[in-house]
Amino acid sequence: MLNTISHPLRRPAQTVALALGLLAGAVLATDAFAGTTYPLTLENCGHPVVIDHAPKRVVSVGQAQTEILYALGLGDRVVASALWFGPVATPYEAVNAGVKRLADNDPSFEAVVGQEPDLVVAMYEWHIGPNGIIGKRDRFDAVKVPVYVSPTDCVGKDNTGAGDGVRTQMYSTALLYRNILEYGAIFDVSERAEALVASLKAREEAAARTVATLKGKDVSMALWFSSKDIKGDAFLAGSNGVPAYVMAQLGARNIITTEEEWPLVGWETIAANDPDVLVLVKMDRRRFPADDIEAKLNFLKTDPVASQLSAVKNGRIVIVDVGATRPGMDTVDGIEAIAKAVQGFGLVN
Repeated sequence: MLNTISHPLRRPAQTVALALGLLAGAVLATDAFAGTTYPLTLENCGHPVVIDHAPKRVVSVGQAQTEILYALGLGDRVVASALWFGPVATPYEAVNAGVKRLADNDPSFEAVVGQEPDLVVAMYEWHIGPNGIIGKRDRFDAVKVPVYVSPTDCVGKDNTGAGDGVRTQMYSTALLYRNILEYGAIFDVSERAEALVASLKAREEAAARTVATLKGKDVSMALWFSSKDIKGDAFLAGSNGVPAYVMAQLGARNIITTEEEWPLVGWETIAANDPDVLVLVKMDRRRFPADDIEAKLNFLKTDPVASQLSAVKNGRIVIVDVGATRPGMDTVDGIEAIAKAVQGFGLVN
């Protein structure tokens, strides 16, 4: 059986509406007690960032960061966004429609600062960092624009080399929660941030409980993100990234042990490790041929090596939104989605 899982925030649902309603209630009840003292100085990815006032004009580079700002009720502060892997989460469609999109992928430095931001936030250091393709931090410092890069991409991770970086420690949603709480301080909405973190933590813990019996069963998984050539080596999730964390929370073993974020792995190697469950990523991006989910599925059916994988032969394939692989609120969606699929496979007693 093929499992296609839609994330809760990617579709209208009563549970989502209820959660957002409760969060809105918490915001109304607690905003009066919020109070950040400015100037605020934060340590961010090894750099001090000084925030003189609650930002009013924000450029957000990275879908996960943009959606966190929306979830905190800060959509009216976001003047422009960039780097989108898929459609905006359903609850934020209206506010996102009013936000200028600088680029689906990588905006230029000039396009970003041309919005006259009083804060730029980024999802990845490969956009703003040691090898930032938009710019290094000192370039933004020169025009007096503070930059905040999500700690999910720099804490326990080395981004000084080329590519997607190397995680020296496993990702944890604790970094996501730090990100949200630091936005709470930056924008003087700490109570909103605390309420959002509490909601996400509760969902994460509940999903893990549903598959608690997987622990000790040595159920193995692999997550296929994409491939430069549909018949070539596959970008699989490394041992310390977001998907690895999801697998660990569910008590499953990632067949990939390298610390590289997205190593290229040959299908013969994948077959030799023969994962019990294969997770496929669905996305709107079309940078590589295997970004297309239909191309992935067709390859698995027809390739003489991949078609013989236990996960393929037994129908233990899960399709998840790309959000499940990136360090944002969708990480929790991914934990819920894969847990539900694993239950359907009969791997949980």
